[in-house]
Amino acid sequence: MSTAELDGISVAYDDLGTGLPVVLVHGHPFNRSMWRPQVERFSREGYRVIAADLRGYGETTKPPESTKTGLDVFAKDICRLADRLGLGRFVLGGLSMGGQIVMEFHRTYPERVAGLLLADTSPQAETEEGKRVRNEMADRVLAEGLDPYAEEVLTKMVSPENVRTMPEVAAQVLGMMRTTPKEGAAAALRGRAERPDYRESLTRVEVPTLVVVGTEDEFTPVADAQLMHDLIPGSTLAVIEGAAHMPNLEREAEFNDVFARFLAVSKQRMTT
Repeated sequence: MSTAELDGISVAYDDLGTGLPVVLVHGHPFNRSMWRPQVERFSREGYRVIAADLRGYGETTKPPESTKTGLDVFAKDICRLADRLGLGRFVLGGLSMGGQIVMEFHRTYPERVAGLLLADTSPQAETEEGKRVRNEMADRVLAEGLDPYAEEVLTKMVSPENVRTMPEVAAQVLGMMRTTPKEGAAAALRGRAERPDYRESLTRVEVPTLVVVGTEDEFTPVADAQLMHDLIPGSTLAVIEGAAHMPNLEREAEFNDVFARFLAVSKQRMTT
């Protein structure tokens, strides 16, 4: 693990390998360890793979309880870290909330993006009902911590069948959720409640893009992935059978295969 002091916070990150830079953004309420299988594999295959804990998550500084962390703040943190690490253009990927941070980053810093991975995420602005639910959940998380929430959503993050047959994956996902600082989770929930609509900006994507979704995903179903695929010119859609919200862990081999093909295309585009 390495750390970088950025804008008053200490950011924890992993930076392995050499070659085309690939920055991976975790979802809520996880941390950078959710990308370990991809960091380990692709850092050995000619890529420089970077995964950081977002502010308020993992080993990165957590905000005070009263704060609200918008997707624009997370995107700015990624840009500052990339600058610190000397990255010019790079492939940027994210899952769930991480995917929305990726969309915000592309909207704000399109010139820095060499390719996009959008996994189990959605581009629409939050609804009024969604805003209410997220703010209420933020209050609940601050009052109760993450344990009750983690138990409730485990079989949506990981499919019930995979919880039964892949106990090590279920344990990893549950552990990440339980150890997420409540202040960081609540701040992100309040910020995410105010997210904008990314559908228009997705139509302007000009780099290789991979959209991935698990067939069993209840949070961001296949229809959301299909919508992004339809909006993004020349994008590739990969639907991973038997996975819910965490296909990179539930179906590691299948996810890595489609990601490898996408990275090869991105690398070729960068060198031609």
